[in-house]
Amino acid sequence: MDIEIVAKALKELGHPTRLAIYKSVVRAGYQGIAVGGLQEKLDIPGSTLSHHVSGLASAGLISQRREGRTLFCVAEYEKLTSVIGFLQDECCFDETCDNEEQ
Repeated sequence: MDIEIVAKALKELGHPTRLAIYKSVVRAGYQGIAVGGLQEKLDIPGSTLSHHVSGLASAGLISQRREGRTLFCVAEYEKLTSVIGFLQDECCFDETCDNEEQ
């Protein structure tokens, strides 16, 4: 995964309000959560919520779907897995093994 893509995702998650929104969306599962439900749950003004949801969507962390008049936010779990994997794949990569030195 490209470092610029990961950096954008982590930047969006680095804001406390967006992280709280994303956590709620992830917890909602594959059916997602209605924007109105997010607004009520997190007590965020609609315009502020819209701004933060837009940032998460532009980073590919969530998608939106409309059912009638209701707009749902759905976590893009593959993107989440890719971002986490990007960091985990580097774990201890440069560490030398003590057994090799003997």
